[in-house]
Amino acid sequence: MNPKGKFRFILLVASSLIAAVPGLATETVDARINHLEKEIADLKTSVQPASAKQMPTATEPSSFLSVSSSSGAKVQLYGFVRFDASYDTSPISSGNYALWVLQKNGRNSDSEWNLTGSATRLGLNLSGPDTETMKLSGNIEMDFLSNIGTENNSSPRLRHGFLKAYWPKSDFSILAGQTWDIVSSQIPFVDDVALLWDAGNIGSRHPQLRVTKGFPTGKDGRYEVSLAASRNIGEKSSFQTDTGKDAVMPSIQGRIAYSEPLLVKNQPATLAVSGHYGQEEWDTNNTGTFKTLDSWSCNLEVTMPLSDNLLIAGEFFTGSNLDDFLGGIGQGVNASIPTDPRNIRSHGGWSALKYNLNPETAISLGAGIDDPNDSDLAVSARSLNQTIFANIINKLTPNLIIGLQLSEWRTEYKNDPESNAFRAQGSLTYKF
Repeated sequence: MNPKGKFRFILLVASSLIAAVPGLATETVDARINHLEKEIADLKTSVQPASAKQMPTATEPSSFLSVSSSSGAKVQLYGFVRFDASYDTSPISSGNYALWVLQKNGRNSDSEWNLTGSATRLGLNLSGPDTETMKLSGNIEMDFLSNIGTENNSSPRLRHGFLKAYWPKSDFSILAGQTWDIVSSQIPFVDDVALLWDAGNIGSRHPQLRVTKGFPTGKDGRYEVSLAASRNIGEKSSFQTDTGKDAVMPSIQGRIAYSEPLLVKNQPATLAVSGHYGQEEWDTNNTGTFKTLDSWSCNLEVTMPLSDNLLIAGEFFTGSNLDDFLGGIGQGVNASIPTDPRNIRSHGGWSALKYNLNPETAISLGAGIDDPNDSDLAVSARSLNQTIFANIINKLTPNLIIGLQLSEWRTEYKNDPESNAFRAQGSLTYKF
């Protein structure tokens, strides 16, 4: 990284750590599933303050379309139709959502437009039948950002597919299926479906078996401990199709969080630490010789309501072989020498402010950075990725939402010129 890049990195990381004071944090993992997913908050178009999200407004539908199955389970249909448009002064991977700026390859200017409806989403929330001690729920959700097929003939992909058993009296739950990782569980305030992945935000969705236990403390405080075993998804090497499933163990994820209202009543601040450890088995020849490569991360998550309408949040991560968790700018292993693959270490984070002008309109600004270790990279590999963004989200009606975001992107390449792009994007969403 050049001196200018180092200076920017210091500023970005410092802004994340400024928020890291005792008592800050993200929503709990259970709250994230029950709240963010059911309210579709990860669309990044929800503009009400956290206290208002707990109950629908007088003009907002109080429930999803609901039916009962023959087993007695309730099935709630939800989703949205979303249109995204973007203009980039230089090509950005992968167009419909922003990850990093592509190499110039001798081009001085090559702006492009992208238009898509592939972020359209459809989901089913399942609940019951419950017992006297246990609540049963589940979720099935899909969209069309599969990158399979042509732009106007996209194939659907599974986002979530899990069941959950919860025992309220003991504040304990078991979850099985595919959903969000428990590492770095915050969602940045962006109007881009990529959510700053490969630009400071790590954590994806994996099939997993998870247990979560809550511990109330004091008047309004709560500790939460989560542990999960999740599917390894590795690269395709010269001698195998998936280095992750060849490993002798699944990835182990863990998270400890503390939440308590501090400055704002009924809006908890939270501090959370999380991490994971997994392995990939890389065959170095076709006779069964292999090399085991570790994948790990340590993460700090913070969020702090400063007033009823102002929220600051941020995350910091460090780790190795993070491409499966959308870190390292999409680079986990340097396999330029097939017989001696090496892990790529990386660190970074993001920070952001969100201000609710009114119940219908919110503005956000923030920055993110992902900085792999240059000594781990092959020539021409991505060596730094950073972005600064600002957006405004407005609910024209409770069901019709419009978003506008402006962002600047800079991606450095080892021993090659850096690439820069300015991105203007907008979204129009009909939520049902």
